Amino acid sequence: MSVEKKIPASQVLGPASSRGLPPRPPAEFATPEDALASKAARERKDAQVRGVESIDAMRTAIKRAAHDLPAITSVPRLGVLSAAAFRARAARGLPFLMSGLVKRWPLFAETPDILRQRYGHVPVRARVGDYINTAFAPDRAMQDMSMLAYLDLVASGEHALPPYLGNLELRELNSQCHWPTYFDKMGPPRFWIGPAGTVTPLHCDYDDNIFAQIWGSKRIFLAPPHHDAFLYPSEANAILFGSPFDPEAPDFDKFPLARQASMVECIVHPGDMLYVPAGWYHQVRALTFSLSSNRWARAVPLALQGEASPALR
Repeated sequence: MSVEKKIPASQVLGPASSRGLPPRPPAEFATPEDALASKAARERKDAQVRGVESIDAMRTAIKRAAHDLPAITSVPRLGVLSAAAFRARAARGLPFLMSGLVKRWPLFAETPDILRQRYGHVPVRARVGDYINTAFAPDRAMQDMSMLAYLDLVASGEHALPPYLGNLELRELNSQCHWPTYFDKMGPPRFWIGPAGTVTPLHCDYDDNIFAQIWGSKRIFLAPPHHDAFLYPSEANAILFGSPFDPEAPDFDKFPLARQASMVECIVHPGDMLYVPAGWYHQVRALTFSLSSNRWARAVPLALQGEASPALR
């Protein structure tokens, strides 16, 4: 059993210090009707941002288009692509790796030491406890602290599952990243920091995604959108669906349909950028201490920006 490490009071963030972090999930709604109304309002806003009639229609179109995709056994590796070449390749609806672009970023040339030396004061929100089995629950265990406190928590080695910084903006770090204009409309950069063994379990986002590996290496499993029929998904929100199936330790007795899911594995190395098309399931594990960043598109997925697109509007 792991022992919770007590964070010094000087390093735990109070309300004023944590203002740079995203808001925590809301408390339970007063009534089921309130919860449904909030969910519907969020879906309307998500659809408006992406320029589609409904998120449900977009999800359906993504899975329908995926039925025509060829099966792949590996993720192709390419060089640096121009915006036009990237969009043409992404329109095929398949993942691919690009090498070279991230190596040009000032942050790539730095080492993890700068997290202590230069960014120890930065407020972060750590995923602690069993954040894998509760990954898509609103009450996942999280703790606000400074970057320095987080690094000390990791260094203590007292947790069977290492604490993880995930899905944080961290504008201080992003000032040293130079993102390509591959998408017409992109969400803010999100950062992911943690030692070997940190995991984001199998899930899909219904937005196109570019994922930059800055330091360290990660193993990523991918499965196409229409194979959700074999992955026992549950809805976290209209854009995010999680799966209880673990491709690293498959339990086919518990999840027999998962035998039919097509999984492809790839390793992202320092300097790589991975394109994950909207709707593709993926599971991510850090193999070493790792710093990654990603950006999601906020538009109709590139694979649908052809004949299928008018049906979404």
